[in-house]
Amino acid sequence: MANDDPAARRNPRASRYSDPGCAYCPPDVRACRQGEQEARGPGFCPSKVDPDGIAAAYDAYSDPFVRRVAQESARVESEGYCRWTRVEEICEFAKKMGFKKIGIATCISFVDQALTLSRILESHGFEVASTACKHGGFAKEGIGLADAEKIRPGGHESLCNPVSQAELLNRAGCELNVVLGLCVGHDSLFYRHSQGLATTLVAKDRVLAHNPVGALNLADTYYSRVWGPERPTTPAKIPREGRRR
Repeated sequence: MANDDPAARRNPRASRYSDPGCAYCPPDVRACRQGEQEARGPGFCPSKVDPDGIAAAYDAYSDPFVRRVAQESARVESEGYCRWTRVEEICEFAKKMGFKKIGIATCISFVDQALTLSRILESHGFEVASTACKHGGFAKEGIGLADAEKIRPGGHESLCNPVSQAELLNRAGCELNVVLGLCVGHDSLFYRHSQGLATTLVAKDRVLAHNPVGALNLADTYYSRVWGPERPTTPAKIPREGRRR
């Protein structure tokens, strides 16, 4: 039986890799699902590359709040597996955590969906605060963007304001914030500044109807343009970076 305490796990054989490379783990391995990563994991498995890092991260679960978030997340995963939509999962998770107030950080283009989400959350008994990305109406020039760098040069274009979105929801006392279609990078700033837990309901992809995984599923066919100039002619089976020198 696998030891449940990562602090007790040490692989006596030094890995040739310095960085984890889980993306390259073969479909017939993925031994962490069975707790057999020390025995069957490839050389770039985190258990081989940095067992001390895993042990240090595991210590965070001794914090009561972190442990509870992990527990309730796992319970939602189990109870609603392949049955609940993500909207339902968010509602159930918030209930299990005992949260009272939920924030919505929405792109201005998703305000109609934000209204539906707000009403759904309210129907489950939550208080809801919502902020759209363009609030404040600050001109993009204020952060040093040139007119030519705007989507539509020649007129006012409001800055997306994720830092303020986070601050407003922090000040409103939101315990869980739901991100609805924020742009790449803007969502990153929101996550950094949000004091409440944050989860994503919609990841923006204007081209793929907000289904960004489509570019991965069709990377070798319709969306082959996603590849860079260093695409190998033969797919690599092991990471090319991260080897120890």
